[in-house]
Amino acid sequence: MRIKSTRFGELDITESQLIKFPHALPGFPEEKEFALLPYQPDSPFFFLQSLNEPDLAFVIAQPFGFFPDYSFALDDTVAAELGLSDDNKPKIFNIIRIPEKAEEMTANLLAPILVNSHTGKTIQIVLEKSRYTVRHLLFPQGLPAQTGKGGE
Repeated sequence: MRIKSTRFGELDITESQLIKFPHALPGFPEEKEFALLPYQPDSPFFFLQSLNEPDLAFVIAQPFGFFPDYSFALDDTVAAELGLSDDNKPKIFNIIRIPEKAEEMTANLLAPILVNSHTGKTIQIVLEKSRYTVRHLLFPQGLPAQTGKGGE
């Protein structure tokens, strides 16, 4: 499938990159289909690109590299709707806010995005009675030091 993106130009999307929100993405009632695009191999970051709106893309991340203790109870109704089980756990992502200063990037831990990796069915939930907020610093100790041969 070929889609247009303001950020990436024209993209060829495979079936495995498609995810579908049966209830739409909260705040975007018309947006139900997205492509999940990795930022780089082995990166915790991804882009969530709308299939229908070229201007709509979010940066998301898998939280556990930043928040190893991140956990929440998943409602049985949500698990059933997504078709999850002990053998089919969801992939979990959080929307990332990127301000001018990269060291101030935050993750919305209050509203995780759950993806059934077998079917692509996806739901964003809002955790109730949670200690999490919509703005948890990704780098509370500052940005990690750059490594590599480029500047050595």
